[in-house]
Amino acid sequence: MLTNRQITKVLQQVRNAISAWEPAVVGKIAEESRDPFRVLISCILSQQTKDHVTGEASERLYRLADRPDAILALSERQIAQAIYPVSFYKTKARTLRTVCHDLLTRFGGRAPDTIETLLTLPGVGRKTANLVVTVGYGKFGICVDTHVHRISNRWGYVDTKTPEQTEMALRLKLPRRHWIYYNDLLVPFGQHLCRPISPFCSRCPVERWCAKVGVTAHR
Repeated sequence: MLTNRQITKVLQQVRNAISAWEPAVVGKIAEESRDPFRVLISCILSQQTKDHVTGEASERLYRLADRPDAILALSERQIAQAIYPVSFYKTKARTLRTVCHDLLTRFGGRAPDTIETLLTLPGVGRKTANLVVTVGYGKFGICVDTHVHRISNRWGYVDTKTPEQTEMALRLKLPRRHWIYYNDLLVPFGQHLCRPISPFCSRCPVERWCAKVGVTAHR
């Protein structure tokens, strides 16, 4: 099992490895816009959707409207047309209007900056809430998506069954200085190298530390 001294070395190696690849799309949107609202909306769009689709859909939507009142002024059909082909685009169009209505009526048009409050919004789970808090506001949180959950367990750093369990285990174990960017490192690492099926272990810079939990075949 990885120790906290080793995890620091591992994450530095991961950072070096991913430098040649595109960053996770929501993190890129956060860096370019410095707007927690855009982070929130793009997080919702990203659910069960590939990064490049999320990025393109976000750009199309923000060209039409990039504030809660402006998005609320659009019809569901207009939003759906802008965000297609994200997964469940019609449902997400309806969700976005409801979220924007809640932001305007409950929070003065501002995306909340706490996980607990964000979770009261429709379409927002712990992954989205943590991502808004971390990359949107730069506050401490640990965003756990399928890549973070899988890789943390594959390394043997945690032993959990669900992403929520992984988040709670990481909160207890992972040094706090790594929390905010942990997701940003592991998402591209999981997309390009540490893939769900047959990962590229022969090219992996952290292979020596990896327990390969659940890996039955690799390249």
